[in-house]
Order: sequence, then structure tokens, then C-alpha cells
Amino acid sequence: MKTCRAPVDHPSKPAWTPPPLACDAHCHVFGPADRFPYAPERTYTPPDAGFERLSALHRHLGLSRAVLVQASCHGSDNSGMLDAIARSGGAYRGVAMVKPGVTDEQLRALHAGGVRGIRFNFVHHLGGAPDMGFFHEALARIAPLGWHVVLHFDAEDIPEHRALLDALPVPFIIDHMGRVKAGEGLAQPAFVQLLDLMRRNPKAWVKVSGPERISTAGVPFEDAMPYSRALAESAPDRVLWGTDFPHPNIARDMPDDGWLVDLFAKTFPDEAMRRRILVDNPSRLYWAD
Repeated sequence: MKTCRAPVDHPSKPAWTPPPLACDAHCHVFGPADRFPYAPERTYTPPDAGFERLSALHRHLGLSRAVLVQASCHGSDNSGMLDAIARSGGAYRGVAMVKPGVTDEQLRALHAGGVRGIRFNFVHHLGGAPDMGFFHEALARIAPLGWHVVLHFDAEDIPEHRALLDALPVPFIIDHMGRVKAGEGLAQPAFVQLLDLMRRNPKAWVKVSGPERISTAGVPFEDAMPYSRALAESAPDRVLWGTDFPHPNIARDMPDDGWLVDLFAKTFPDEAMRRRILVDNPSRLYWAD
């Protein structure tokens, strides 16, 4: 089992100040393991990074709100995420992981706890596609709650799953720009497929997060900027941004979260677009009620 590297201890202070209600729409709370144990079946063990550390980071970065995304290392035990949401005073929302057998009562309890979506992994090295029978059942059951589904998904697999994606009954979000490879250019088939999906499917959303995951050049990850811009231009009302703190499974170039905020500002110099991605879009998806 892999042990993840720790995030940067003292991230830099961003030069750019995000607007009020700016949202980190993809981040995690991990542990602490003595209160919220990691799943025995996990494929990696992250360093503890609980509510206190995450909320302190957001204050440092100037981010007012956040969406906590349940990660596979905690499995379907969402208690750590729910605890952090409850302690945030309404500033945090969540995306849960659920397993077969989850009841409608449990889903309603998750909703009351601030959850607004569920997440499924399709990435091969993390186990590949889920049980599709349960996948369809779960989406049918979350639709009445007004939830969406977050897909950890490789853009290169869009052709294999395009019919599935186009038929989904709820909005869906592709994490981390579909994990495309920046070194292969904007014309690479995987990215062209992702852009086409965003343009043609009004239920498709994407996160322009994880520049360190798609970068070929490495720090300061500026080779990811054209991909973020192209995705935002393809569907400006269906784009989100997040830090991905505490950056699990990063093999090299652990990002400084202050850099990531400034990279966002450099990628999107237009203040209206910045506000749309950081404030307006997450407000519609997570705080509509």
C-alpha cells in the first residue's frame, strides 16, 4: 500500500485576492485517523489533514467556501467529511461516496448534513469502472434530491463511455480536466473529446483543477493554462476550480497552494470569468437551497 507525501507545510500567500464567497470546489479532509479511520481496502494512505488544517489553509488563501470530496481512502464512511461540514458553519458542502445497500433515509441524512452529490471512480489504476448496476441505481435515487455525480475519469476513455455520459439523468462533473496530458497538445484526441462533451452536453461540468496532475513541464505548471482556458471557453457556466488539497498521490512537484491561486488568476485575467468560476457556478450547484 502506497503512503502519500505530505502537502507543503507553509504555503505562500497568494498575490491575488479572491472575491468574497470564492469556493475551493475540490478538496479533501483526511482523518485524523484516530477519529476517522482509513478504509481497510484503500490503495493508499494519506497524511492526516483534518478540518483545522483545511480551514486554516482556506483563510490563508482567501477562500470563503469549499466542497469536500470524499476520497477512496475513506471509502463510504463519510463521517469525517460530515464532521468538517458541520463545523464549517455553512461554508462547506460535500460530495459523498456510497455503497450498495445505502437507504433513502441515509441519503436524506447526507443531504441534511450538507452533501449535494456522490462520486464514482472510473480511473483504471484506482480500480476502474464501478459496478454499473449500482451506478445506475444510485443516480436514479439521487435525482429527486437535486444532486449530481462527480466522475474521476480519464478523458481518453470518453469514447468508450460517451453513450453512458450522454444518457445520465443528473448533472455530472469530470474531475481534474479529465487528466489529459499537457505535453500532448490541445489537439490530442482525449482533450478534443472532452471539449466536444462540454459543448454538446448541457449536463456536463468540469473542474479546471489539478494542473500539477496534467503538467508535463512541472512547476509552475503553466503548461496547464491553455487547457483550463479552453474548457472555460467551451462552457463558462459549467466550470469549477479547486486546490485538490492535500494533493493525494502526487508523484513529483508537490504544489504550493498559494501558487495554485495565483496560477488561476494568471490563467483567467478577466474578473468576470474569475467570479463566474469561483463564486457563481459553485453557488448554483451547491448552495442553491
